[in-house]
Amino acid sequence: MNELIEPVADLRDWLARAEKIGELQTVSPAVDPVEEMSAITYLLARQAASPAVLFDQADSPLGLRHLWNIFGPSVARTAITLEEAPDTPTMELIRRTKDKLRHSIAPLEVSAEAAPIYQNTLTGHDIDLTRLPIPKHWPRDGGAYAGTADAVFTRDQASGYLNVGTYRMMIQGPREVGLSLAPGKDALRHIHQAWAKGEALPVAAAWGVDPLMMVVGSQSLPPGVSEYDFAGGIKGKPIEVVRARHSDLLIPAAAEIVIEGLIRPGSTREEGPFGEFTGYYGYKDIDCPLIEVTALHYRTRPILTNALMADFPSNEQSAFFSTIRSAKIWSDLDKLGIQGIHGVYCPPAAAGAFGMIVISLEQKYAGHAAQALALASQVPGGAYISKWIVAVDEDVDPTDMNQVLWAMATRATPSDDIDILRNTRGSPLDPAQNPPEKRFFGSKALINACKDYHNIRHFPTRTLLRPSVYARVSERWAALGLPGQPPLISTFDEAVDSHEQP
Repeated sequence: MNELIEPVADLRDWLARAEKIGELQTVSPAVDPVEEMSAITYLLARQAASPAVLFDQADSPLGLRHLWNIFGPSVARTAITLEEAPDTPTMELIRRTKDKLRHSIAPLEVSAEAAPIYQNTLTGHDIDLTRLPIPKHWPRDGGAYAGTADAVFTRDQASGYLNVGTYRMMIQGPREVGLSLAPGKDALRHIHQAWAKGEALPVAAAWGVDPLMMVVGSQSLPPGVSEYDFAGGIKGKPIEVVRARHSDLLIPAAAEIVIEGLIRPGSTREEGPFGEFTGYYGYKDIDCPLIEVTALHYRTRPILTNALMADFPSNEQSAFFSTIRSAKIWSDLDKLGIQGIHGVYCPPAAAGAFGMIVISLEQKYAGHAAQALALASQVPGGAYISKWIVAVDEDVDPTDMNQVLWAMATRATPSDDIDILRNTRGSPLDPAQNPPEKRFFGSKALINACKDYHNIRHFPTRTLLRPSVYARVSERWAALGLPGQPPLISTFDEAVDSHEQP
């Protein structure tokens, strides 16, 4: 673990750490925020390093800088965000994150004087969002999009619970922003609560927060569980917050940009479409709640964070969402008492880690794999959108798709080992379901790629390296003139005597 590493303080601290490991690219020449920034991001994300990209134009209004590809496919930057060393292996990172989900630490409220977000403030007609270089991501997008927003803050009108979510936000006018919300989202429920009483709902949105808040805000948590508490548990210390100027909402004290506003009863406007995490344009939102912006707060030379949604590996959510979703599903299975789980992995290439779940487990009883498959497909962390749920034995690394495909090809019989769940939770963003009105429902394939439990004691022995031979070869790798580093191997033939000739 990283007991001696100080937790990430804010986005600027995070950027310094990304630069230290060689994963930050700064672009100083002028770049058009209309499609050019997203094009550069899309292409850079396909390079081996896939760096975060900071567009730093000195003459930008408000001194605004743009940060893209915060995570991309980088496990190293995801590890930094989750307060782990950047060289932490993927499955170990998921395991450690899963363990951190057991803890929660309430946020710490600081004074307005101690909050960097209040370095600069605009109100009323001094605000003109249309004059800011807000990007347009894709050619067919319905307009310019700020973000999506790293964090959107609303309160439950009955309980007072503060929700933190991540949603797409389209600029609709000088002081108007659309907030697109899928059915079932907490913020939409809060809006309808206020409207039912004929009241406007106070709302705030932040960009340039500690990237951990972006990770946490993307998850579905149980009702009443604070994302701030959740993030504090992962960080190991409280998230510093400050009270908003015009409401009782608590916003990140060190955010780069925050807007405050009101969603007045019945105030909506058409929004979209928008290029989504599936790699396709999403739906046009006909009745998108409209935020009337009343205040704009920003740090000196603020950083606007932008999340490009695309096919892998140019999808902003791919690595971080793969890690946190895998950890959440694993945590859910632990809470249900499912034994023998060695790992859970949501491949980032599967539509931003939404489309597939791989579970590695040690079979301990008849029906164990089928039980794990069915539960993983329906727990809160795994139910949304996921289509393909695969179980493999503990000798298969679920993060290695070559091994997963090998297990499917050699241990699964399609006629016996595939089950289908119908009328499960879908998504309006799923282009495979047609006509579009069917998209709120989906289906799931449960694929048992484990050894046949009926025959497990007599299943053919897998060909594996002897651990002592692997160690000897690895030690001599460079001396033998072999390129790079020896690949990491986690599964060996431990049963054979290391001195016995094979």
